[in-house]
Amino acid sequence: MKKVLAIVLVAFFTVFASAETGYDLWLRYKPVENKTLLNSCRTLLQQINLKGNSATIQIIKEELTRASQGMLKLSPSFINNQNTNSGLLIGVANYIYGNGNNSIILDSIGQEGYIISSKTVKTKQLTTITANTEIGLLYGVSHLLRLMQTEQSISNLNILSAPKLKLRLLNHWDNLNRTVERGYAGFSIWDWHKLPGYIDKRYIDYARANASIGINGTVLTNVNANATILTAPYLQKVKALADVFRPYGIKVYLTARFSAPIEIGGLKTADPLDKDVQNWWKQKAKEIYSLIPDFGGFLVKANSEGQPGPQDYKRTHADGANMLADAVAPYNGVVIWRAFVYAAENPVDRHKQAYDDFVPLDGQFKSNIMVQVKNGAIDFMPREPFHPLFGAMPKTPLMMEFQITQEYTGQGTSLVYLAPMYKEVLGSDTYCKGKGSTVSNVIDGSIDNHSLTGMAGVSNIGNDINWCGHPFAQANWYAYGRLCWDYSLGSDAIAEEWLQMTFTNNKTFVNAAKSLMLQSRETMVDYMNPLGLHHIMGTGHHYGPAPWVSDLSRPEWNPAYYHKADSTGIGFNRTVTGSKAITQYHPDARKQWENTNTTDEKYLLWFHHVAWGYKMKSGRTLWDELCYKYYSGTEKVKQMQNTWNNLKQFVDAERYLQVKQLLGIQYDEAEWWRNACLLYFQTFSKKPIPVIYEQPGRTLEYYKNLKFPFAPGN
Repeated sequence: MKKVLAIVLVAFFTVFASAETGYDLWLRYKPVENKTLLNSCRTLLQQINLKGNSATIQIIKEELTRASQGMLKLSPSFINNQNTNSGLLIGVANYIYGNGNNSIILDSIGQEGYIISSKTVKTKQLTTITANTEIGLLYGVSHLLRLMQTEQSISNLNILSAPKLKLRLLNHWDNLNRTVERGYAGFSIWDWHKLPGYIDKRYIDYARANASIGINGTVLTNVNANATILTAPYLQKVKALADVFRPYGIKVYLTARFSAPIEIGGLKTADPLDKDVQNWWKQKAKEIYSLIPDFGGFLVKANSEGQPGPQDYKRTHADGANMLADAVAPYNGVVIWRAFVYAAENPVDRHKQAYDDFVPLDGQFKSNIMVQVKNGAIDFMPREPFHPLFGAMPKTPLMMEFQITQEYTGQGTSLVYLAPMYKEVLGSDTYCKGKGSTVSNVIDGSIDNHSLTGMAGVSNIGNDINWCGHPFAQANWYAYGRLCWDYSLGSDAIAEEWLQMTFTNNKTFVNAAKSLMLQSRETMVDYMNPLGLHHIMGTGHHYGPAPWVSDLSRPEWNPAYYHKADSTGIGFNRTVTGSKAITQYHPDARKQWENTNTTDEKYLLWFHHVAWGYKMKSGRTLWDELCYKYYSGTEKVKQMQNTWNNLKQFVDAERYLQVKQLLGIQYDEAEWWRNACLLYFQTFSKKPIPVIYEQPGRTLEYYKNLKFPFAPGN
């Protein structure tokens, strides 16, 4: 009996020890299986020429050692011999080339780019990774290791890579009590209570993961800000994190509560034109930079959703931003001012309010200010047309704000790959300087000659063991970082990379799982918000459908405000006969949406109120098309389940079961969205759900009575 028990325990602990928790993200460094590549990699990494002993150089050595041991079962040796003629040579430009050589190429890669090149010296292969800075070397090493992880050839390399955007930030909506607004992966990873004395290993692994995809900044705190973060004890905690992140090329930023001079400074006002207020912020900036010399700057949400701001004192957003810009300017800091503003007192279409507030201020912001604009004008909807501010403020650098966390795209239970959504927005044509003036060219500064450029992503990271809750939610963090570095990358290529590094290089698995990922966003749109419907989710927690809500105190918080269903039809008329929001777009851009007959049907109900009997391109009526979309979207989730079930043999048991269970929840939620929305809209259309579909098994009242008082992220 004891022998049997021992065998069982050994088996149990063997499985447990080798279980895939997801903690390693895309840096698993599993053994290379391709024998030819394995030999090439071993030859390359056996002896590495790398000069220096800075913190960043030590990080490069540790990562190369970790990767070599994991992928190649090899512990590399590091030497310092500039004249080596084989293996891997890593060094900043003047070490590799000497001063003054290759200056044109080196200028083109800037401070963060890198060059990876191969050449044959006396029949031996020499690969060099060159950059102008050590951080560039770290990025270059990450690229080389990615090639190895995805089992691509490392021979005859000729790679020149530089980021298309200067600031590539994660925005953490983390509160000081460790709750995370719109967080679906546990509590905040920042343990403020134990800082600065205790440095959790997770902080280091967070930095490793971000550096591997080129993210170079992190905003540690919620945009619904707490002034406590700016007090002396908390700044010591921030300093501790900044010291961890610095060698990885990551700067820290903080959200600034506009009323901080009152709340922690003892002043009677926060008026940005008040001299005492201006001086308070200057002294606060001096204090921060004395602790953190490379502090990135402030992110500010002001006069939005109840947050204090300059308009409280009858000042403009430019007045508020400029005051903070003056405070951080001596230290090369930046101010990122969010354009997500709307007011209950303003009766106009919420779609229009940010444009109305900010376009008149174009040219009034100081040179170290960026205006951060959400991808669409409402609020991170599953599908939105691009924000009309893109292309409308040529004198002001605009920063893209995407949501990585899935607030409106299934939260923590749904497999929804967001790269196609990011690409859809970035590739949209604003026509601001003629055809081809894409959103990506607005934010990269090329259209209006801005040097301050960037993108921000609202984080999906928590203290769940796998960081992101849903195993596939990691892909959105990864895709965001890759697109920050190079927005021309394809959604399919990024998905393939992530799958290979996160699961396996097996082609059968990768092809099937990639197809599943690429269709997932469109599937979710079909069963949640088809044909341009938007903002019809549950209020407060935003979990599940609630298109019937119409009794909240602020009109724009009510789902009924957005779909405007009545006996004649459904949809928000934003044309010149309605709210006129369409006029905020360039005439050549809005042409595509002005007429119901020419509007892409995926935006139809975003811009038009359409009759229930309107004939769609499919030949179906609008009502029947809505039914088709809701039912086909739900059916596609079932197909996603079948695809995943067929991939069991390629996936470790732990993650296979996690995803299987979550897809089951997703199917239930798709049915919930479908049934609740169609039963509700049916009260207006007075039309039956076609008999070819399974009829809802519950009443509308059942769905209306569902409550979720403890939904995460609320």
